[in-house]
Amino acid sequence: MKREFPVYGICKFSYSQQEDIIVKPLAPYLKAMRKLHFPHRHDFYHLILFTQGTGSHSIDFVKFTINPYQVYFMAPGQVHGWDFDGEVDGYVINFSAGFFKSFLLNGQYLDHFPFLSGNAHYSVLDIAEQDRPEIIQIMEKALMVGESSGKFRLDTLRVLLLEFFFLVAKTKSETDEIKNIEGHNHVILRNYEKLIEQHYLDHRLPKYYAELLCVTPSYLNSICKELLDLSAGNMIRNRIVLEAKRMLINFDLTVTQIAYELNFNDNSYFCKFFRNQAGVSPETFRKSI
Repeated sequence: MKREFPVYGICKFSYSQQEDIIVKPLAPYLKAMRKLHFPHRHDFYHLILFTQGTGSHSIDFVKFTINPYQVYFMAPGQVHGWDFDGEVDGYVINFSAGFFKSFLLNGQYLDHFPFLSGNAHYSVLDIAEQDRPEIIQIMEKALMVGESSGKFRLDTLRVLLLEFFFLVAKTKSETDEIKNIEGHNHVILRNYEKLIEQHYLDHRLPKYYAELLCVTPSYLNSICKELLDLSAGNMIRNRIVLEAKRMLINFDLTVTQIAYELNFNDNSYFCKFFRNQAGVSPETFRKSI
């Protein structure tokens, strides 16, 4: 059986064993989470709005500097760790992957928000100064509703969370890259990313995905280069390397075992592949953690 570093469920963070959403002030939340193993994964969505504090945090090995009125989002399966400097405060919301399932007619609606995609480069945003009062108002109301009871409590929290997503999505602090990913090509790119997530262990050539998307490999490649400045093949390889990095954190797994789990028949080929993509050998990456 494959052993990995901790994957925490939402119940780990809640007094209730059936809670699909948790809304808490950040400072007391962090104190309660001191015994967690870092880095780790979640099987739920996790967002934090910082209002105070400095330091850094990493999401899937991409490091970010913490600033007040910065919000970061994590999708299920991502790896993260914190390194705070001094007192940190703000708000934290955890919600299960199925929290909106019975509420939204379109099951893919959350895909409209790039910061929920699981791509670390889209996960951290700075809240524009003019939007901060409204953001805080939403968070304070969510805290109040979260501590209440009643028939429409969860639906009210869903509405508040969507309102939060809308406001964050329109802030001027979003990168031009995210703003420009629109229209038909954006749909193809998002579907390509989803297909990679489903099949990267077994299918490593863009041709397979292009057929599923009903486009030519060259057109798929041009979309990836235009919108992300990456080739279609590099997107697949990057996903394989990301999973390799996630697994290398688990020191109980040998490099040979990791190569096997990632469907490499030859350990030396896996090491060569990893070095070409990451710039270092698997063992060097592991030692650097």
